[in-house]
Amino acid sequence: MRRLPVYLLLDTSGSMRGERIEAVKNGLQVLVSKLRQDPFALESVWISIITFDREVKQLFPLTDLESLQLPEITTPESGPTNMGAALLKFCEQLDKELLKGSAEQKGDWRPLLFLMTDGKPSDLADFRKAVPMVKARNLGTIVGCAAGAEAQDSYLKELTDTVVHLDTADSSTLVSFFKWVSDSIGTGNKSVGTSEDIVLPAPPAEVHLIV
Repeated sequence: MRRLPVYLLLDTSGSMRGERIEAVKNGLQVLVSKLRQDPFALESVWISIITFDREVKQLFPLTDLESLQLPEITTPESGPTNMGAALLKFCEQLDKELLKGSAEQKGDWRPLLFLMTDGKPSDLADFRKAVPMVKARNLGTIVGCAAGAEAQDSYLKELTDTVVHLDTADSSTLVSFFKWVSDSIGTGNKSVGTSEDIVLPAPPAEVHLIV
């Protein structure tokens, strides 16, 4: 079975501390649980999570849903939001982890990228360097999520046309977002190989699509 790589880039800067990061953890549990109930996803979806604050960490490389164990996610008390460095890390890891097709094996499907932030990139030079690099990797879809009133859509719009905004970054809204991500991955999983671009499902009421 060919893999569908899914990368989640999550803002863990100081402003995410407290309820927001707990809501993200709950949302990730919901995401993995929903995907495990989908036999198509269980066979083909592989997930990696990269977090970014002052440091960028890949919490685990691409891992199949059956083996996946969500690690503890922590946030510093304060510090920058190094979103550009996270995107550069994503490109680096994708180049290492993506299986390319050959005479002996079928390659992976086009990867999906979901990036969530409650702010804006602190490392703007790296961000602007990374954006064309990400776009050049021919992903199946890129979704940017601006969570909360302080999050700025304009930077995410430089990365992708698919930007959603959450008015609040409370527990119920973030869980709704991760449920939608799960549905989007499920849609992508069933449509890979059938069309150039994945048509994402309509977001829930709490998740506003920015046009």
